[in-house]
Amino acid sequence: MKSVIYNSIKPFFNINELTNIDSIMSFYEHTLVAKQDLSSADINKVEDKYNDIINKSSGKVVKIEKWGLLNFARKIKNYNKGHYIHYKFEGNSETLKEINKNIQIDSSVLRHLTVKCKKLVLDEEYFKEGKDNEKKK
Repeated sequence: MKSVIYNSIKPFFNINELTNIDSIMSFYEHTLVAKQDLSSADINKVEDKYNDIINKSSGKVVKIEKWGLLNFARKIKNYNKGHYIHYKFEGNSETLKEINKNIQIDSSVLRHLTVKCKKLVLDEEYFKEGKDNEKKK
């Protein structure tokens, strides 16, 4: 399978870059849901932990959005709500492996999702914390 990939991209890369095919950087959005009973200090620790993991594993965090405490449609592990943290970053397969490895052993994270993007939208926040409060005023 790799030979098919190598042959199809040969005109675009030199032979030295073909050996590091996994080091090609892509854009990703990663959302994690932390438990509702965590304090704000614990939420900041979780945010900083995954920020450091991405940056240390050959990735680069472009933007972090805290969406706040949101309700679930259904209970997840007996929780009705969760703290949402959304990362927009640039990384490779090593970055994704490191994130998944750490999330599996982290008891404060209920769910997570990583999506690969063609480009990152940085100027718009869809779930800004306190957005509903501004509309009511």
